[in-house]
Parts: sequence; C-alpha cells; structure tokens
Amino acid sequence: MTNELYPDLMYMLMYFQGEPYLNPNFLEMARHAVKKGVFVATSTNGHYLNEEMARKTVESGIQEVLISIDGATQGTYEQYRVGGQLDKVLQGVRNLVYARAQANSVSPVILLQFLVVGPNEHEIQDIKRLGKSLGVDEVLLKTAQIYNFETGNSLIPQNPQFSRYRKGPDGRYHLKNKLRNQCWKLWMGAEITWDGRVLPCCFDKDAQYVMGRLTDGSFHAIWRSQAYHLFRQNILKSRKEIDICKNCSEGTKVWT
Repeated sequence: MTNELYPDLMYMLMYFQGEPYLNPNFLEMARHAVKKGVFVATSTNGHYLNEEMARKTVESGIQEVLISIDGATQGTYEQYRVGGQLDKVLQGVRNLVYARAQANSVSPVILLQFLVVGPNEHEIQDIKRLGKSLGVDEVLLKTAQIYNFETGNSLIPQNPQFSRYRKGPDGRYHLKNKLRNQCWKLWMGAEITWDGRVLPCCFDKDAQYVMGRLTDGSFHAIWRSQAYHLFRQNILKSRKEIDICKNCSEGTKVWT
C-alpha cells in the first residue's frame, strides 16, 4: 500500500477502531512507511507497551504515539475503558518515555489523550498533573462523540466547553456543528480497514460505505471511481442526509 502511494502519501494514521499493537506486523509496517518519508502516527490504549515493545516502537522511527487515558483513577478510568487497567497503561507510558530517552531520540512525540465525558470531567486537572509527572510531551483534552445524545446522556459533560453538543430551548441536545456541505477529508485522505476495504473517513465505523477493495484493484482506481465521485457529490449537495455525517466532528471544535 505504501509503495503504491509513494511519493504522494505524506501522513499515515495507523489505527482505526482497534488496537494497533495487536497486529504483529504493526511496527514493521510503520518502519517501512517512515523509511519512505511518511509521517506516521498511531493511537493506542497503552496496555501493550511493555519494555520490549516500547523499545521497538522507538526503533521503528514512528513519529507520534497518542495514548488514550480517560481517567486519573482506576474507578473513573474503568467506567469508560471497561476492563482496562490504569496501572498497566501508566507503566506503558513510563516504558515509552524511558525507551525514547535511552535512545537519545526526539521521536516519537508522546501524547496523552483524555476524552472528556461526564464521569471523568472532574479529573481534568489531575490528568494534567499526571501527564507532567510522567514526562509526556502534551496532554490533550478531546470532546467525545456520543450516541443517543438528543434527549440527554450521562456521558455529556456538564461544562459545555468540553462537549460537542448544546442544549436547545426545547430541552433537547443538538450538535454544535452546523453540518455545512463540505468536508476536506473526502479529497485529502481515506480510511483502509485491515482487510483492504477503502472507506471515506474514520466516522464510517461500521464500514457502511465501501468505496472499493484493494484486493480487487489499486487505490488510485478506487480513489477516482464512480462510487467515490457520487459520495463526494452527495457531501457537497446535502451532508446532513448521510447518516455517518450527522454526528461528525468536521466543523466542530474537537480539542479543547
């Protein structure tokens, strides 16, 4: 895939609805892309960053690792990350910070992502302090996409600054996004699933809009296909009519 798109491919996000470190070839693929001059970033839940994996991550040359940590205490963390172990994530962060220092490397940039929801918004200052103590480069606060938000949801933060939704005069919640008939993603990138399906963007979480399959043809052919052309035209005509766009963050402030 990287070979086909080189040298046009500039930025690769190696994650989509899953844990990248579960793929045994993940870091080798990242290394290959980096050697081609591609900026490579990934997002992980942090549970697989043992000492060896942290060292291999640094050695791969991957430029950015975002680690999701949606709670400063185990009780809060496990409400959203069901079955997750906060201590294991924190140790994974330490391992990566240490491996980078040992290699005397500036990469990867290590980011902590805190998805702000109702149950954890009281720990925002705690997570900032925790990030500083761990030695990461930055703590990012991100608003959350929430399903079934219209009549209210316990995941919607009380502080509207950290929410993608606003409460209207009718008592119902509405997306802050005005859903203008535009979306740069459809002309700048695509999502590719593990089995080679090409999707228009990361909001197509259930792969409803398959533009084509790499097992059947080249990416360039899919990119210029009639299916892609029609989907782009529909975006420009009436974006709100496309279900994956109705709760999309494009046009909304995501990082706070």
